[in-house]
Amino acid sequence: MKTAILPTNHEVFFERDHFIVSKTDLKGRITYVNRAFCRVAGYDEKDLIGAPHSIVRHPDMPRSVFKFMWDRILEGHEVFAYVKNMTRTGDHYWVFAHVTPSFDTAGNFLAFHSNRRAPDRRVLSETIFPLYAALLKTEKAAANAKDGLAASYRQFIEIVQSRARSYDELVFSL
Repeated sequence: MKTAILPTNHEVFFERDHFIVSKTDLKGRITYVNRAFCRVAGYDEKDLIGAPHSIVRHPDMPRSVFKFMWDRILEGHEVFAYVKNMTRTGDHYWVFAHVTPSFDTAGNFLAFHSNRRAPDRRVLSETIFPLYAALLKTEKAAANAKDGLAASYRQFIEIVQSRARSYDELVFSL
């Protein structure tokens, strides 16, 4: 059972040449993690296997970004995104994630696979931090979580469209 963890302001860093890898089933339960994932997140493999991947979701991460990611993944696309995750102790770490669906030979979804690497700090400070802060502000300003997500999602899409022809173009231009 997951206990409530209050995030701290401590950031965990990992080497640029290391990759955090995980796989989940269709319900988002973790089926595989590599050592780098365990080390950075502060969990043992036995704590993670079978747990929902949201075990590392940081509350400062805009829900609209996850909605966009899941919409794209469930359409069969791979997604690259900057994500703030939370460690077992409540500290945090940033990743540049590459999330892909896995399919069987008939084209049916089997699972999801994610490789994460250390993000470019300049991109985080110049683009991602202000963008995510604005999205969170919109989410929190709404009367309820559903309205907040909808407003933040619209804002996210408008920002992407104002800066690039597509989300992928925007992410790869950073």
